[in-house]
Amino acid sequence: MLIGPPGNCTVSVDLIFVLDASGSIDSSGFEQMKQLVSMIVDSLDMESGSARVALLTFSSAVDAQFNLSTYTTRADVKSAVAQLTYSAGRTNTGDALAHVRQVMLQPAAGARDDVPNVVVVMTDAGSNDQPATLVRCFDILTFTLCMITNFTATSVDKHNHK
Repeated sequence: MLIGPPGNCTVSVDLIFVLDASGSIDSSGFEQMKQLVSMIVDSLDMESGSARVALLTFSSAVDAQFNLSTYTTRADVKSAVAQLTYSAGRTNTGDALAHVRQVMLQPAAGARDDVPNVVVVMTDAGSNDQPATLVRCFDILTFTLCMITNFTATSVDKHNHK
């Protein structure tokens, strides 16, 4: 159950949401994830350029919905999130994290060197390839990873880890 939006956030951040759309997440769970993303986005200062948001969904395949440079307003991000569809399939968390590192956290996708990178993974933690998921999780150079499993948050903070 989602109880309310977080407070306003005025810090500079590149925030990437990674949403599990696999068969182990039902459509109502996927809708809850979308609601949580929208509530978090409501608290960000996107219009000034301080915060940038990207999002990908994953199941059998990774689908980058939008990059950090795609939208500049909360309304645009929330509209894109509302249009996301549940796909079912396998839980390829490792592939999703590899895509974040290799594509979405790059300057060509809008990532900035001078602001923190935060990756929020929303999943039931049932990856089809646990070893690959862990390797890819720790293969990110500078990031903060917040994994929300069954809506219980666990944070892993890694800086300059290779």
